[in-house]
This record gives sequence, C-alpha cells and structure tokens, in this order.
Amino acid sequence: MTGFWSSIVLATAPRAAGTPSPSGPPTDEPVAPVTLDEAAERASNAAGWVEENWSSWLNTGLRIMLILVVALVLRMLVRRALTKLIDRMNRSAQAVEGTALGGLLVNAERRRQRSEAIGSVLRSIASFLILGTAGLMILGAFKINLAPLLASAGVAGVAIGFGARNLVTDFLSGVFMIMEDQYGVGDTVDAGVATGEVVEVGLRVTKLRGDDGEIWYVRNGEIKRIGNLSQGWATATVDVTVRPSEDLDKVNAVIGSVADGLAKSEPWNEQLWGPVEALGLTEVLLDSMTIRVAGKTMPGKALSVERELRWRIKRAFDAEGIRIVGGLPVPEEASAADPSASMAAPSALASPTSPQSLATAPIPPAPPNLQK
Repeated sequence: MTGFWSSIVLATAPRAAGTPSPSGPPTDEPVAPVTLDEAAERASNAAGWVEENWSSWLNTGLRIMLILVVALVLRMLVRRALTKLIDRMNRSAQAVEGTALGGLLVNAERRRQRSEAIGSVLRSIASFLILGTAGLMILGAFKINLAPLLASAGVAGVAIGFGARNLVTDFLSGVFMIMEDQYGVGDTVDAGVATGEVVEVGLRVTKLRGDDGEIWYVRNGEIKRIGNLSQGWATATVDVTVRPSEDLDKVNAVIGSVADGLAKSEPWNEQLWGPVEALGLTEVLLDSMTIRVAGKTMPGKALSVERELRWRIKRAFDAEGIRIVGGLPVPEEASAADPSASMAAPSALASPTSPQSLATAPIPPAPPNLQK
C-alpha cells in the first residue's frame, strides 16, 4: 500500500511552470498546488471505485473461465465420441471382410475413406457450433450488444454464400454422396463428364482414373447423374454374326457347349453369376444374321468375360466349319467366261454415215466456176 499511496501523491503533486504534463505538451500556466488532504481524498475515491467493481470483475472472469472450460470439455467429449463411432464402423467392415462374401460386399478402403470423411465433417460441425456458442456467450458476459454483430454476420454470410456458391454446392453434394454411399474407392462409374475407376472421394472433388491411365478431377457439384458399374451385378454381352445359310440349331448347340466349358473352368466359374445363354436372333439381313449371347457376371468383370467368350466361340466355330461374316469367303463354282467381256463398245466413228463421222470429214474443194 505504501507504493500505491506514493504513486497517488506523485501524480497529484504540483508541477512547476514549463514542466511537461503527462497528457500534453509543456505549459507555462501555473498549476494549483494539491494538498495532502486532496490527494488522500482522490486515493480514497479510487480505492472505493475498485472496491465497488472488483466483485463484478471477478464474477465476469470466473464466468468466462467457466464458459471456456465447459466448451473445451464438451468439444473434447463430442470429438472422442465421434472418433469411437468411426473406429467401430471400420472394425465392423474389417470383420466382414474376412468372410466368404466380404470381398464382394465390402471394400475396406472404400469404407475407411467414407467413414473418415463423415467423421471429419461431423467433428468440424460440432467444433464450430460449440466454439461459436461459447464465443457469443463470452461477448455477452462483457455486456456487448450482439444484435449488430449478428446482423453484420448474417449480411456477410449471405455475401460469401453468393460469391462462393459453387464451392458450397460442391461441398454439400460431396457430403450427400458420401452419406448415401453412391460410389466409393474401387468402383467404376460414369459421371457424365468422365468415366473411370474411382481413386479418391473427397468433399469437393472426386478423382477418377480413365481407361488410358489419366486422372480426372471432377467437381461434385458438376455431377448431375452417376452410373455405378460396380454395384450389384454386370452383364457380359457378345453379338455373333454369321451367314444366313448356317444351321441355327447347330450354332445354338456350339454356343451352349462353349458356355458350359466356360462355366466349369477357372477363374471364370467364380466370375460368372449366372448361365451364359444364347438369347436369340437380334438382326436378320440378306447377307448375315446376328445371335446375342449374354450372362450375368461379377461387377467389373463383364469385359474380361466377353473377351474370353469371343475367343472360345471363334475357336469352336472354326472347328465346326461355321463361317463368321467377315472371314474368308466361301469358294464358288467358276462360271463360263463371257465372250463379249473383252470386246470394246462400238464407236460412233466406225459408221461413215453417222453424224460424228460426217462432222469429222474434210471439207471438199469449191467448184471451178465459184473460184473465178
């Protein structure tokens, strides 16, 4: 208390003329001397003001500390609960992965990225709500009017929303795509603007690897429709075009034997989910007819099954003597030679009486009487 009273006395002591004051430039006006009673009275007033307000200061400080502690603890508990939920989802995916159908029904990498993306979104939303509410409560503890602040924040949010509407659209589309599990890592999809295998699924963009190895970065907001080629089952379809003179029963029997052999061989017996059948004629023309062969396969295995099926059908047709349109032509009997084929077309100049011959004839000389 001795230092406090000394500072009060020094602050209220009279200053000589020309001495710089704490709040302005030096002045030449004389300052009235302050007595010891006046200094004591001012110190008493300051001490009384501090004594009157220290309780409210302490109350405000304790309230702010309580708000911060509750907000941080609540944020930690919510984030920990979300992390445990995501870990449980991953453990359930890993448990199913070891079963017989685990490789077909569950993709561990896909489930992991999907769960991590959902957890990241939920944690960010929880942190924003908890910390934002705590900040508003702290401002309210300082007796700050929040109405203008909230109004300004609303106007700023609308302006930012108009300026970054594409970003907001991409983000919201990515959130719903992940939550609805429309596609995941390893799926082959047709996104309209690009087609390929999904490499990574993000909240803003989706990475696709095309057939030639290129990487496509597709914004989630630009995807208007999505075709997932890796969910459920696929169809392997092969069209066989033969000559119209072929025996259909024989062709059907050969295709049936090829389908049976394919279904019994490795690894095609695992990739086929249904029998390969000849569906019938899809087109009949004067010089060809087309037979369609189809069968259900595992997702993403249709192209490999189609290639193997074409290979086996071609070899079986060659062994049975069935000609495919576009192959070697069937030899036909040689017809008698046309004697007029080597003759040239008659010429109009061959006849001396034709107009062409008369037009090319030389002009005869004039009679003697006309020359004179």
